[in-house]
Amino acid sequence: MDVLFELPVTIAVFILGASIGSFLNVVVYRLPAGLSLVHPPSRCPKCLHRLSKRENIPVLGWLLLKGRCRHCKNPISARYPLVEGVAGVLFVFTFWAFGWSWQTIGYWVFLSWLLALSLIDLDTMTLPNPLTQSGLVIGLVFQAILGFVMTTTLAGALTQLLHGILGAVVGLWLLDLITFAGSMLLGQAAMGAGDAKLAAMMGAWLGWKYLLLAGFLACGIGAFIGGGAIALGFLDRRQPMPFGPFLALGAAIVIFWGSTILATYFRVFFPLA
Repeated sequence: MDVLFELPVTIAVFILGASIGSFLNVVVYRLPAGLSLVHPPSRCPKCLHRLSKRENIPVLGWLLLKGRCRHCKNPISARYPLVEGVAGVLFVFTFWAFGWSWQTIGYWVFLSWLLALSLIDLDTMTLPNPLTQSGLVIGLVFQAILGFVMTTTLAGALTQLLHGILGAVVGLWLLDLITFAGSMLLGQAAMGAGDAKLAAMMGAWLGWKYLLLAGFLACGIGAFIGGGAIALGFLDRRQPMPFGPFLALGAAIVIFWGSTILATYFRVFFPLA
């Protein structure tokens, strides 16, 4: 891609992602509270002053305000521009990886769902059904569209749809099994029901093979971070820790590097296969 064309496109993709990130901030704050996602418009969480269009610009709006509400001068959390920036970067990485394709559009949606669910889980230790269920349905639609685009046949669309359904079932069973085993070992609930629903959503998007890889990565990263937090005294052994962000991180890694990881694994452990 020509550099003179690539840079403006990359900037445009980042702006699109950051704008979606701005909306995700609204979803993360309002959905668990049972508030409308569209009304009232964005406002200061302290004094409820409505933000102007200039103040609502992703990332830049927070910087222009120097992190404080122009009306009441109370600080505005730095998480807002951080989420917008992360969403923008994810959109750019996805575009670089998949170019102009249905996969790019699909994974933009999937990563946005994962980011919102991760933040809600961190805040409330819950994974709302409206997000996991809608994400699963959209994932299955994505699989059907992808199958049709790859084969230009309804049979191909149906085959890919069944691939997504199998992934969703495996995700649900896998997390239920991990939850049961963990509860038996720990003598308390190891995971919430929302984690299994998130895994089912991931399976619908990724298929069962990549779902298993994402689950393995999530368990490994979660065990490393959780063990480190316990060793350093930041977390008690019996203290619950949200697992949704680790599942989401595993899924994101698989989107960008899943095929490379699996190819390396089979090359090292099954060189003659």
